[in-house]
Amino acid sequence: MEIHINLLAVLLALVISMVLAKIWYHEKVFGGAWRRVSGITPADSKKAGKKPIIITLFANIVTVVALSAMIYISSVFFKDTSVWHAILSGIVAWLAFSATTLITHNAFEQKPQKLTLINNGYQLTLFLVVALIIGWFGV
Repeated sequence: MEIHINLLAVLLALVISMVLAKIWYHEKVFGGAWRRVSGITPADSKKAGKKPIIITLFANIVTVVALSAMIYISSVFFKDTSVWHAILSGIVAWLAFSATTLITHNAFEQKPQKLTLINNGYQLTLFLVVALIIGWFGV
């Protein structure tokens, strides 16, 4: 079986994923609340430099490519190439891999529930937006 990945859709989804992260964690959206519950100050962010952004870029590359492949495989298996199928695949992937992992880690690390909600909200939105783009362009 060959897995077909639409490179234009992947590139668009990657760019939008980075824009989403910038918007989501902006001070006027969820960034202020995120800073309060995480304890990360603007000085901490400045000290970290570009490393978190670079890590986010590589993580989003993996997420976009893997989700694209998963949507393709699932579409072939279920013989359904609709946008709705892609979105459902994104939700399942988020729930199975991202949400459960983040919830478990944050519970053991005793992080505030609000932090888990902010970060899981971002991850869900990321998976939905990526799946929507992949589904819209077709697998």
